[in-house]
Amino acid sequence: MNVFEAVKQSVTTRQAAEHFGIRVGRNGMCVCPFHADKHPSMKVDRRFHCFGCQADGDVIDFVSRLEAVSPKEAALVLAQAFSVPYEDKEPPHRRKPRQETPEQQFRRMERYCFRVLCEYRNQLGRWKRDYAPKTPDEDWNPLFVEALQKQDYVDYLLDTLLSLDMEERAALIASCGKEVRTIERRMAELEAGATAGRDGRHPRSAAAPEH
Repeated sequence: MNVFEAVKQSVTTRQAAEHFGIRVGRNGMCVCPFHADKHPSMKVDRRFHCFGCQADGDVIDFVSRLEAVSPKEAALVLAQAFSVPYEDKEPPHRRKPRQETPEQQFRRMERYCFRVLCEYRNQLGRWKRDYAPKTPDEDWNPLFVEALQKQDYVDYLLDTLLSLDMEERAALIASCGKEVRTIERRMAELEAGATAGRDGRHPRSAAAPEH
């Protein structure tokens, strides 16, 4: 069985998406990495289909497009990542995928920032709705305050990432990469804390990211 057949039989597009850091909901929906998607519009299972931009294909098509590599390189990346055995008729040294070019690194970081900021913006919207004070005398929940303070700023960052000006996008990614990682870690901690709270343990608090 060649690498294409072995990967398609062994790895689903959902597994590949999660491996590359794309958060997938229980219903199999995620934010599409192939267009300016602010709400989950892509369904990932064994194959993938975006109801927004109509991107469609199998797991190799998905990784090929996501990482801007050839289908063969995408298949080799997946085989290595998921330890998929296959018949190899080429010398071992040719199995290694080529190193990322600066353009590929930029595109990967751009997708990463866009995904995290979209998730954070959606979270801010939920906090603004769910923790809004019910009476004038009620103390404001810190998450409600954070939503008020951060929503416009996150909208600005997302608008910049959607800009046609490459220099603006590159400058934002260079200056905000660390902040985006902090936001991702904090959301993960809050989610873990919420799960712990449901299990009867005390959630750990996390400070809001600064900018």
